[in-house]
Amino acid sequence: MGQCKLCKSISRYISNELEVCITCIRERPVDAIPIAMEAHRRSRSAFKLPESPPKDQQGIPCNICVNECRIPENGIGYCGLRKNVEGKLTGVSSEEGKLSWYYDPLPTNCVGDWVCPGGTGASYPEYAYSPGPEYGYKNLAVFFHACSFNCLYCQNWHFRKDTLKPRTTSVYKLVADVDKKTSCICYFGGDPTPQLPFALRASRLALDERKGRIIRICWETNGSMNESLLDKMTDLSLLSGGCIKFDLKAWDENLHIALTGITNKRTLQNFLKVCEKIKERPIPPLLIASTLLVAGYIDEDEIRNIARFIASINPDIPYSLLAFYPHFYMSDIPLTKTITAETCMRAAQEEGLRNVRIGNIHLLT
Repeated sequence: MGQCKLCKSISRYISNELEVCITCIRERPVDAIPIAMEAHRRSRSAFKLPESPPKDQQGIPCNICVNECRIPENGIGYCGLRKNVEGKLTGVSSEEGKLSWYYDPLPTNCVGDWVCPGGTGASYPEYAYSPGPEYGYKNLAVFFHACSFNCLYCQNWHFRKDTLKPRTTSVYKLVADVDKKTSCICYFGGDPTPQLPFALRASRLALDERKGRIIRICWETNGSMNESLLDKMTDLSLLSGGCIKFDLKAWDENLHIALTGITNKRTLQNFLKVCEKIKERPIPPLLIASTLLVAGYIDEDEIRNIARFIASINPDIPYSLLAFYPHFYMSDIPLTKTITAETCMRAAQEEGLRNVRIGNIHLLT
């Protein structure tokens, strides 16, 4: 059971670490956000990461993501990947990154498996090896060890243990593992955003070295990247038959900041930008959206607003509602209830979306 510091309400749906309830975040953001940010500071200092994006006016600018850090001398950026050494940014690059990867047999349980070529055979034979699920083929799942957000409920929080380690991996080592049975590469994490120069380089190398073969380039991302990098991602996915999966974590900006530490304005802008390209390749879908149903915080109202936003652009954009598992600094929050997921799915459909599903159903209670 957690208690809200502001209204004093007690509930199992109030995080002991966040210490504020959803109502106070929405109705009293001036008071609630500073309390929530204390949880973010604790969670980041535990891994020796900057508590907030550095904004040193004399620092070196990094414009890869929404945080637009200005990194001071001997300091590091918010994601922990780049350091200012004598006026130059050092760390990861298009040639070296902090990541790990593995093969995932298709069809797999990625966010887009229910609509993508690997899971359904969509756009066979142009973008798929078979008219149905691509049995016998595999996805190269590339996990990046850093993120531009700081989700207090992060499902993959362990990457933070590796963010500040000096070891990097060559882009050529990754590309060498794209074998003849690899039909797609999916970048996730963490998030690919802070290491997009590396991911873009790897993707181009993989496609150039294996011309004439199907290798789809896919992304699972919080969507916080620089617009110019987003354009390059989109072009690669369009060309290869891949998709971009945006994790729309919350609609209300204050709630988004409370849960992730960062605004969602760039994410929503970038989502709109990718939407402009959907007509160039409707099938398989270029753009997919998902939202994690964090119990007590992501409710029907949030889903209605997100769904209304998506439907106003294109009602056929696939939208996946994902069941939540307690993790990281919100490990005291319960699993998503089946009735909550079903209510949220109906709400999304009522707002006009035609292609909504519930994911991670094995986690529902």
